[in-house]
Amino acid sequence: MQRRQFLSTVAAAATAQPAERPNILWITCEDMSPSLGCFGDRVANTPRLDALAAESLRYTCCWSNAPVCAPARTTIISGMYPPSLGAEHMRSQTRMGAGQKMFPQLLREAGYYTSNNSKEDYNIDHTGDHTGMVWDESSNQAHWRKRQPGQPFFAVFNFTITHESQIRIRPHQLRQDPAEVRIPAYHPDTPEVRHDWAQHYDNVHTMDGQAGKVLDQLKADGLAGDTIVFFYSDHGSGMPRSKRWPYNSGLRVPLIVHFPEKWRALAAAEYKPGAATGRPVSFVDLAPTVLSLAGVPKPAYHQGFAFLGKGAEPRQPYVYGFRGRMDERYDLVRSVTDGRYVYLRQYMPHRIYAQHIAYMFETPTTQVWQKLFREGKLNAAQQQFWKTKPAEELYDLQTDRDEVNNLAGEPRMAPILRKMRAAQQNLAARIRDIGFLPENEIHERAGAGAPYDAGRQLTSLPRIQAMAAETDAAKLAVGLADPDSAVRYWAAVRHLIRTNAAPLLPLLNDPAPAVRIVAAETVGRYGAPADLGAALAVLADLADMEKHGVFVALQALNALDYLDAKAAPVKAQLQALPRQKRGAPQKLREYVPRLLETVLEDLP
Repeated sequence: MQRRQFLSTVAAAATAQPAERPNILWITCEDMSPSLGCFGDRVANTPRLDALAAESLRYTCCWSNAPVCAPARTTIISGMYPPSLGAEHMRSQTRMGAGQKMFPQLLREAGYYTSNNSKEDYNIDHTGDHTGMVWDESSNQAHWRKRQPGQPFFAVFNFTITHESQIRIRPHQLRQDPAEVRIPAYHPDTPEVRHDWAQHYDNVHTMDGQAGKVLDQLKADGLAGDTIVFFYSDHGSGMPRSKRWPYNSGLRVPLIVHFPEKWRALAAAEYKPGAATGRPVSFVDLAPTVLSLAGVPKPAYHQGFAFLGKGAEPRQPYVYGFRGRMDERYDLVRSVTDGRYVYLRQYMPHRIYAQHIAYMFETPTTQVWQKLFREGKLNAAQQQFWKTKPAEELYDLQTDRDEVNNLAGEPRMAPILRKMRAAQQNLAARIRDIGFLPENEIHERAGAGAPYDAGRQLTSLPRIQAMAAETDAAKLAVGLADPDSAVRYWAAVRHLIRTNAAPLLPLLNDPAPAVRIVAAETVGRYGAPADLGAALAVLADLADMEKHGVFVALQALNALDYLDAKAAPVKAQLQALPRQKRGAPQKLREYVPRLLETVLEDLP
């Protein structure tokens, strides 16, 4: 017993010895915009993180790139934009390209002990057995204390109390006075909405204490002087029109970075305890930044820019956001900010903002918001979420923090609009954004390989991206006959937006399922009554996920949902559809029966 105690004491002492390379600690939480006192939130009660910020540098323009967990975490772990990986869609489960690795694996190979406590939730599969490859340990017991004596560590602690799901737990005795919370301009001011926001602040306070305990452990272990500490949230607030939407409200997160004196030379030039910087940074920059701090070379495939360490790169003018499929609903949005202006490009403006996502509708705010819209009791800013979208949006955060006054149509804003539109298009070209492919084609074109690698070889990608924004009728007509199915798909979508069904009748027999689906929706909604039966036959057949796969079935069911009562003739056929898909990941295949029930509920 005495010998074991002696060895334990020696090991503990060894772990407290200064390391030749910095330890790096990430403390993270979920679904939280900068709701901290140190970021100017007068309601937030966050003494521990405020104290950390008083000794650190705050980043006031940090975007998560994706406004929902799995794509955001995919961005972090890969150091790449998920639209270039085919991983932008929620729970899409794809793979990285040849020779690419999740960045903690690169740290391990350089001698770091890597621990994750404990959420992963990536849209990319691990290569082989990830325990011992990406993480030394990834579990709710993972801790830097399990490393070898003197070994530098990279440790992550993630707290879930601020997650969207925790807002709607009832009963809940509020500590935060609902009368004191600020209601954004797009939300109705009702008791339900105030309760949800107040409960969110209660959860933020709880999380603050949890983060403080990790900092206490670091100090107790004698490691505070050797450890660079990051704090951030995985994306914006879990409230509707923040989470899942690539506005500033859904993408901006708090980022605090603390350097002990020993490692101050690795900090940014503007680093001062208690200071703030407006340098635009985002999650795609985190992997190269950590590698830079650890002295590990940045791999060529990383698409972000290190903003700290010896390998720090020049300040970038913009950071970028994206939105793809959210659970069971398809969309495609890209966004850009320079810290003041926010630009959004809506590639599916015919879909309303608030498509019915079952999980989002569990939140009381969503329910009462929709109810008031249907009753005609909302003002213009509050109504917009329940309507279709403009193709472009531009907001000035200096005068419009809630992003409700769209400036895209104002002549005086034309130069800024052109500049930010070009930035979005240039990024899509630089990263080879294959999110413009229908989701089933992302995987089918890759075959046994990786979508990223297939995207490098896709010579038609510029044509596909251009067709997604095309407005010229003659070019759209040519696009319907293009040899690439994704070009035909976007040409068909543009006809759907224009409610022009006649040119799409021949495409009910197109070899590509995604093209047939768009054609069938357009014909069913806007075509001649005599053609409805043919359109419904296409959609009812493609809604079978056992026969056609999850992604085709989801797209077909979305189209059927927009046909409303017109889909009644195939109700019995839909009721007989399988609710399971062999081999599909559990979370992914849940979306089909969820959407199927929504469709059936609305049919007479």
